[in-house]
Amino acid sequence: MLVLRALGLGDFLTAVPALRALADAFPEHELQLAAPACLRPLVRLARAADEVVPARPLAPLPPSLAEPDVAVNLHGRGPESHRVLTALRPGRLLAFAHPDVPESAGGPPWRAEEHETRRWCRLLGSSGIPADPSRIDIPRPDVGAPDFARGATLVHPGAASAARRWPAERFAAVARAEREKGRTVIVSGDPAERPLALRVAEAAGLPPEHVLAGETDFLRLTRLVAAAGRVVCGDTGVAHLATAFATPSVVLFGPTPPSLWGPPPGRSWHRVLWAGGRGDPHAATTDTGLLEIGVDDVLEALAELDRQGAEVTA
Repeated sequence: MLVLRALGLGDFLTAVPALRALADAFPEHELQLAAPACLRPLVRLARAADEVVPARPLAPLPPSLAEPDVAVNLHGRGPESHRVLTALRPGRLLAFAHPDVPESAGGPPWRAEEHETRRWCRLLGSSGIPADPSRIDIPRPDVGAPDFARGATLVHPGAASAARRWPAERFAAVARAEREKGRTVIVSGDPAERPLALRVAEAAGLPPEHVLAGETDFLRLTRLVAAAGRVVCGDTGVAHLATAFATPSVVLFGPTPPSLWGPPPGRSWHRVLWAGGRGDPHAATTDTGLLEIGVDDVLEALAELDRQGAEVTA
């Protein structure tokens, strides 16, 4: 079985319930996931596939994968992603229907206003494969994060596009308030986000060793989120990691509503902040709705997590 999901961290995590459903429905098949190679450690941790085949979005897949028994498009609505798979001549294609790809004619229609996790579960359900969208939890890594990061407030100021980046000075204000409460605060990010992380840390008065952006490879980032006491971030893959590890979080949404990409309902240890508007998630400037969320809003959400934790332990 070949499954296409050649996208990023959050995209993989929202597809985990569907991947688990496929493994259950086809236990005799080897499940190969076409996805970025950097996801391999997390795929293994989630037990979501037998093998990761390195893949780039919409790029042709190796001829060695030709003629799989089953090909599943968890990448998009088509037609381009459908054709990546039909080029391999699968015995059976599971995909959303697209008029330009005859092989997809039996698939269900695409719904734009649908949560990403439920979308792929519905695709499988239409083919008689039961898929539970609540199966998103992932076991925590055996190897942990540095001792000072355990129970810390993890602040992740970066995002793939400027539209989804809350201002650095606001992240710094939240980090400073957490530090003043006696909490350890760490700042994460990829190498390109290190200057942003350093700016946030300096404004918050954090020690340089607590800036882990740029020193944080993918596996270490996974361990940091799993070890953190709570996470403050935008609508990013880190938010989905917090959901998968049940790490309490405050997630700031801007151009995209949480009904499409947010944590599932009923998990009170995740707080979602959204002003209610919509915009272009790929815009070059911060979304106006995201700017409506203030520092006090985030601090109040963190205080709610504190009160909830106190009630649980009382």
